[in-house]
Order: sequence, then structure tokens, then C-alpha cells
Amino acid sequence: RCSRGHVQFGKSPQRPLSRTRCPSSKPCLSPAVRGYARQRHRESPKRAWTAALLPYGGRLRTSPRRSSEGQCSTSSSAAASPAARSHASLDLKLRVATQAETRGCSSWREKADAYERVLPGQRMCKMAAPMELFCWSGGWGLPSVDLDSLAVLTYTRFTCAPLKVHKISNPWQSPSGTLPALRTSSGKVITEPHKIITHLRKEKYNADYDLSARQGADTLAFISLLEEKLLPMLIHTFWIDAKNYVEVTRKWYAEAMPFPLNFFLPGRMQRRHMERLQLLCGEHRLESEEELEKELYQEARECLTLLSHRLGSRKFFFGDAPASLDAFVFSHLVLLLQAKLPSGKLQAHLRGLQNLCVYCTHILNLYFPRDATDVPPPPCQTPAGPETEEEPYRRRTQILSVLAGLAAMVGYALLSGIVSIQRASPARAPCTQALDLAEEDEED
Repeated sequence: RCSRGHVQFGKSPQRPLSRTRCPSSKPCLSPAVRGYARQRHRESPKRAWTAALLPYGGRLRTSPRRSSEGQCSTSSSAAASPAARSHASLDLKLRVATQAETRGCSSWREKADAYERVLPGQRMCKMAAPMELFCWSGGWGLPSVDLDSLAVLTYTRFTCAPLKVHKISNPWQSPSGTLPALRTSSGKVITEPHKIITHLRKEKYNADYDLSARQGADTLAFISLLEEKLLPMLIHTFWIDAKNYVEVTRKWYAEAMPFPLNFFLPGRMQRRHMERLQLLCGEHRLESEEELEKELYQEARECLTLLSHRLGSRKFFFGDAPASLDAFVFSHLVLLLQAKLPSGKLQAHLRGLQNLCVYCTHILNLYFPRDATDVPPPPCQTPAGPETEEEPYRRRTQILSVLAGLAAMVGYALLSGIVSIQRASPARAPCTQALDLAEEDEED
């Protein structure tokens, strides 16, 4: 019986067969003590916490983990550890996301809230102190009406940079006195758009992280093309063209700015843009305004056509995720597309390029949904013919309408008696009057 591995069988036929194990060195416990130990094992904190997590999809390892010294490590406290809590919350989020996917969500906001995901190109990161961005306020269904502010805002949405955005209409409220301006976490103020984007890249918010060397070279080339070909025409359209400046640009800034800045700041901004256009074009090209406008329009039209061919049917220029080139192209195109310009030849050509219109609408609805719902984007139109052929007919129609209006006003004034025509008798010379008086005296 005492030898290891022997089995003893009972002699009585009514007694069931039994097997006796080798006696161990531990003292034998009574049945009452063994039952109490089994009950304590069932009510252990590890088992209670595992049972509480199972309904929510939690998974804990029930087998004891051995430490580096070979001893079993068990938990002795009833409270859950922070690691277990985070694990349970993660499984709960995954289950909620799966249920939201099976039900189906109508709007992109519900999908983003259900999945807690980010948009294409965005990366979730945290900073110790958030940065502050000061930019122009929005209008015309856009997050901002300023070209530089719109480019910076779009890039920050692409990278999901933690910014506190201040949309203002008074540039004197900015820490630098100009817009846009970025105040970093260290208190430094950056004003130029390219420097702002460079600082965001240093802070690990880089939209061009996944681009190859060739795609990076294409980005620099297309940004230079925008600044050289398309930007001068945009400045001329919004700030130099008299009709567009009075009815659209100056009107918006005068209504948005507080008193008394709205009386002199729009004019100062116009002079600043004229100086910028002079630097871009050169002094020799500003002699004739008509020739300058024609040349700028031709270059901007070629630039838009090239962008349309480069984009094709893709969502973004470099695949399914946006890059810095998409931020610059979107800011240049959507400003021209959304504004209601009375004189917009370039706008008519842009609306004829359908893929660029769809491209701008897609980015506007995806990254700026609140601003996109204010004013619906204009429908894409195909121009009937070249603008040079329509100019003579348009001028003739304007002249005839002005003449017809003047004739109607004069006829109404004559019929209503406001203006009357009287014939005046011819005045006589003084010598003839003296002769007439002498003749009358002789007759008397």
C-alpha cells in the first residue's frame, strides 16, 4: 500500500472498486475543511471579476501566471486593476461598433461616433498643450473666405491636429495682427501658411508621411504651378476686378468687420493684394489691364485643365488618403467655385470640369459638413462656347437695354407732366427795338 503506483481492490463484492493514491507529505484534511476551501476558491476575487466581465465580452486568463522565479502570482484584492478596466472598455467599444455596423448608420457623424474612427489621412495623437489657430471666419458655404486660412484649416483637418480654432473677422485680435496665425504650445506665433504647415509636420502631424520620393516631388511641382498660374488670376478676380470687388469681396468684408474697421481695412487689403499681384506678374505686365486679364485667364485655364487630367477619377491626388497637395488645390478651387461672382469667366470654365467639382464637393462634405450644409454647392455647368465669341453680343444687349430704359423714363416724364416743352419767342436786338419805337411815334 505504501509503495508508489500500487492499486488495491476491495474483497467484498458489494463494495465498488476503489483506487488508493500514494500518500503525500501534506497532512490530510477533513471533509469540512475541504468544503470550506472549495467554497473560498469559488468566491475568489479573480473568479468574481472574470464572471463580471464575461457579459461585456471581457476575457481574462483564469490559469495562474508564473513569475520569473517560478512561483504562481495571484490577485488578492477584490478591486479591478486599471489594465482590466481598459481591456473591458476596449471590448465593449468593439462590440458596440460591430452592432452599429450590422444595423447600418445613415450619416457619417453616426458612423464616426459608433466606430470612434478617424477620417482618411488622420492620426489620433495627443499633445500636452493644444495649439491655437487664428483665421478668417467663413462665408459662402465655406469654413473661411480667405485663401491662406482655408489652406491651413484644410491641412489641419487632414492630419487631425489638436487645435483650438478662432474664426474671427478682426485681424487686430490676432496675436500677430494678421490672419492666419498659429500660436504654438510654447507661445511662439507663426503667420505664413507654409511655415505653419512646416511646424505641424515637426509636431508629427504630417499628411505626406506615406508618400514616395516621386510623389513628394510632384507635390512641390504642382504647388509651384498653383502659385504661378492660378493664384494671380484669383487675386485679379476677387480684388482687382471692379464689379467682383464691389459686389462680392468688399461687401462681405465690410459686413463682417466691426465698426469703424469696415471703412478702411478692405481698401488696405486691396492695395496689399495689388502689391502681391505686382510681385507675381512683374511691373512690365501691368501696363494694360485688359491684356493682363486675358493673359492671366489663359494661364489659369491651362492650369485647371492640367489639374483635371492629373486627378482623373480618383478621390484624392495620391490615392485614397489626402495629402498637402489636396489642401492647397482644394483651397484654390472651392473659393472660386462657391462664390457668386457677377463677372466670372474662370468660374464658368471650372464648372465645366466635372471631376474637379466633384472633388471639391467631396472634401467639403467630408471634412467640413457644417459649412457645406449652409449653402449647397453650385451645379456643374458646361460652357456653351468660348467667352471671346459671346463678348460682342453681351455688350450689344447691355447697350440696347440701357437705351430702352432711358426712352421709357423720358416717355413717362412727358406723359405725366413732370417735364414740359415750351417754345420761347426769339429775342430782338436793342437796335431793332429802338427803330420800332421811333416808327410808333411818327404814326402817332
